[in-house]
Amino acid sequence: MAELVARGLAAFGAERMPVEIVSGGSTPSAEFAHLMPGLTEIRPGTYVYNDLNTYYQGACALEDCAVRVVATVVSTAVPGRAIIDGGSKTFSSDLLGSGPKSGHGRVMEAPDAPIIKLNEEHGYLDISQSQHHFHVGEVLTIIPNHVCATVNMHDEIVTLRQGEAVGCWKIAARGKIR
Repeated sequence: MAELVARGLAAFGAERMPVEIVSGGSTPSAEFAHLMPGLTEIRPGTYVYNDLNTYYQGACALEDCAVRVVATVVSTAVPGRAIIDGGSKTFSSDLLGSGPKSGHGRVMEAPDAPIIKLNEEHGYLDISQSQHHFHVGEVLTIIPNHVCATVNMHDEIVTLRQGEAVGCWKIAARGKIR
């Protein structure tokens, strides 16, 4: 990649076209930005929170994933399934781009219960192989696959310190995509 950037910059230079900003990067590649001569800025957007994709890319540990979506089990009526009150309007429908490339988030209380399907308002967990015993009303915490899309679909984020709510951040850009 460094060679491609160098060639591009040389081509602009040969035409006497100054390049003031050379922008690139991502969260997984941020730690290597210093190896890219000519790069003047990086754009590691997910690193503030990290997410399941970042984890499976090896760029963070699970404990570095700062966002947890809180969802409640609303049904266990179908054997082998649990339904939660969070769907594609909560998590986005983005699948994993790395790792197992399946599922819609990681249930921290039961990693062996994948979220196998989403509709707009509900998530479907496959609990047929889980050691966890789910019950209606149970509150679960889930690391989303893609935190950017997840944050964009919410008005605010509640911040915690040592399990206690200490603040609330408004999502300033919420609904601003046109």
